[in-house]
Amino acid sequence: MLLPGGLGSATRPFLPVDAATEPSAPPPLPEKRIAFRSVNTGERIDARYFNANGWDAEGLAEINHGLRDWRTGEVFEIDRKLIALLTDLRDTLEVAPRTAFDLISGYRSPATNSSLRKAGGAHTGVATKSQHMLGKAADIALPGIPLDRLRSAARAAQKGGVGFYPVDGFVHVDTGRVRFW
Repeated sequence: MLLPGGLGSATRPFLPVDAATEPSAPPPLPEKRIAFRSVNTGERIDARYFNANGWDAEGLAEINHGLRDWRTGEVFEIDRKLIALLTDLRDTLEVAPRTAFDLISGYRSPATNSSLRKAGGAHTGVATKSQHMLGKAADIALPGIPLDRLRSAARAAQKGGVGFYPVDGFVHVDTGRVRFW
């Protein structure tokens, strides 16, 4: 026979809850940052884009400005998945967070994209529906990291398109569908 509170009972004795047994709050989210040096303008940015409260609007605005169309000055909202992809690549390659990517091209306005395509012909590598025009692509290099190693890390990430331009000195990464060239 089982009695309440006795051996084999389904009920448990009442235990007072104190601070030591309370679940603790989750630790704050880590700060995330990214740095760029525009090879075309010489400008540098080092932006904190994520902090304990989530996405940092000021840091995102700095990134949007830094990755603007340097030919026209047009600023566009850069895809957060692209920012995360670049950060992941940097971390995978074990590069310090404040090491700046060399930025060859970020956002490209439709007018700039069209002009580049016309200037070089159909075989320039400038797509008519470029991910650059959507704020979803960047042409980059990372000082101290061989381009083929950067390309391999980007391909392994499987998070979008990866183009390899060793003669021009950069790797194209985007957050469109996974594809390689």
